[in-house]
Amino acid sequence: MWHSSSRVASHEPRIHVGRQGRLVIPAELRHALRLQAGEVLVARVEEDRLILERPRAALARLQRAFGEAVPRGVSLADELVADRRAEVRREAGG
Repeated sequence: MWHSSSRVASHEPRIHVGRQGRLVIPAELRHALRLQAGEVLVARVEEDRLILERPRAALARLQRAFGEAVPRGVSLADELVADRRAEVRREAGG
């Protein structure tokens, strides 16, 4: 079910921005996500949304997004070192 931007379903928990921009995550959301006190979340803005996620979830998302760009067994660090060494050889010889 889609909602217009001006209306939010009454059953959806609301989070109020308090002093100094503090947010309190409602208990039902904390329980659903199994969040523990003191747990660290990373935040990002996506369009007009605030996204909170665990660091391991953010890492997994990035690995999925970029994992196909680098073939398995390829070390980008080794590739960079090889490129730099080749550049030094070209500069020294030319």
